[in-house]
Amino acid sequence: MRLAATSLLALVLFSLAACGSRSSDSSAEDKPVIKIGYLPITHAGPLYIEEETKGGDYDGFRLQLIKFGSWPDLMDALNAGKIDGASVLMELAMRAKEQGIDLKAVALGHKDGNVVVVANDIGKVQDLKGKSFAIPSAFSTHNILLYQMLKKAGMAYGDVKAVELAPAEMPAALASGRIAGYVVAEPFGAKSVVIHKGKVLYQSQDLWDDSVDCGLVLRGDLIRKQPEAVQAFVAAYAEAGQKAETKDAEVKQNFKKYMNLNDDELNLSLQWIKYDDLKIGKEPYEQLRSYLKEMGLSDNPPAYEDFVDPSFMDKVK
Repeated sequence: MRLAATSLLALVLFSLAACGSRSSDSSAEDKPVIKIGYLPITHAGPLYIEEETKGGDYDGFRLQLIKFGSWPDLMDALNAGKIDGASVLMELAMRAKEQGIDLKAVALGHKDGNVVVVANDIGKVQDLKGKSFAIPSAFSTHNILLYQMLKKAGMAYGDVKAVELAPAEMPAALASGRIAGYVVAEPFGAKSVVIHKGKVLYQSQDLWDDSVDCGLVLRGDLIRKQPEAVQAFVAAYAEAGQKAETKDAEVKQNFKKYMNLNDDELNLSLQWIKYDDLKIGKEPYEQLRSYLKEMGLSDNPPAYEDFVDPSFMDKVK
């Protein structure tokens, strides 16, 4: 009898322990997983640091980065809700918002870090007349920089043949002579310069000071359903940006896990880019809206109040 009672007690205790274990596992499973899309570019650098820190497993959320090979593929996934957010060209996200996709921009991806790279035989902007010049998308800061460069040189946008290419294709296209120049996210400008197949004609700040380029964009349903997780995610993102700005050996090692580039390419690329303050300012954003309208790319791009949610970055200490 005593043996039976002892066995029964042991069974009950085991069952309670097992239930407790399942409850703990369930709690871990219930932690929100925030899926963020990216292209392997230096402009997404804070995300790399954030995922490498703690293995992306934070109090209140887990970060999962999902790599894409092109902006169209990334935007298709974002618009369809297959990912929760992305480091993406701000103009593409604004266009999606204009078309009814529920998106909010919560932070910048970087500052500066876009260069106009041309073939070595191009001495001035006017030498580009009639030649092919690559941009990643018509809806990009890079296209606006091309427009501003031509305007500054007294040329019309149509004086060059603007072609859309995936960023990774641009260095090879320049080296083979298919294009005479390009402007795109890093590290692809640095790749051409390091191997002496191209040279820098302009830095982005020479053409458009405080330009808005890639941004951290989230889906509205994530913000509504998981505001605390989003706040924790954005706070960790801002901290990762400060870490990225140090550009120390650890940062460089982490970056190289996400991008296929050598030390010379990475070092040069990081010379051109900043991650120190990733808040989206209203004035630079309104300048972006103005350029989109001036270029005829959008009649009514979303207003700052409709598209930008600064509240999460505002709470970051």
